[in-house]
Amino acid sequence: MMDPRQQSPFHVLPPVVVALAVVIAGIELLFQAGAAGLIGGREAVGWRLGALERWSVAEPVWEWMLANGRVPPEQLARILAYPFLHGSFTHAAFVVVFVLALGNAIAPVYPGPRLLLIFFGSAVGGALAFLVVFDAPRPLFGGFPPAYGLIGAFTYLTQRGLTRADPEKAFLLIGFLLAIQPVFGLLTLQGFGWLPDWGADLGGAATGYGLAVLLFPGTLARLRDRLRQR
Repeated sequence: MMDPRQQSPFHVLPPVVVALAVVIAGIELLFQAGAAGLIGGREAVGWRLGALERWSVAEPVWEWMLANGRVPPEQLARILAYPFLHGSFTHAAFVVVFVLALGNAIAPVYPGPRLLLIFFGSAVGGALAFLVVFDAPRPLFGGFPPAYGLIGAFTYLTQRGLTRADPEKAFLLIGFLLAIQPVFGLLTLQGFGWLPDWGADLGGAATGYGLAVLLFPGTLARLRDRLRQR
């Protein structure tokens, strides 16, 4: 395992981190180009709204699945798709910055598939927390919940002394970002209004922290050894 403290801030970004950022940015650029009439014709103006309607986490959809005991795969896919859809260019840009910075910080300890598990696991945890905490009139979309999951993983590494950050300040970062979420909403969700999704962000952070503990190198092996001893 490579110690993150020994990493240069200028080394090449991990491919998984770059791929996540490219997908988020690429989808947003398609929406921007469509809205500007550069591609897709007249229908492209509604690409963003159509994608949000189809792939965001919407409470009525989950209530219908619970009431009918059905889980259509295309509806279940919402909990993995929503982090890639954003309300504006600024919204997506903030998320890309978070993913690049925090993904790069934890990638030395959680390379490749492990980082993806933290990202998508936090997206699922954030979505479930959102559905439990809120009776929300608006759907959940955007990559902040999994970004907070990366913050949770970073916090765990900080507690283990594997980053230069102060452990207490790492926790304060989560609280600070949650406190200024209304400002993020005003800056990034023009036309959509601010959605009080702090429950999703907190759920994402908690899930990311838990997965960081579980996926830390050697943890699963120790768990297997303990189970065999019993």
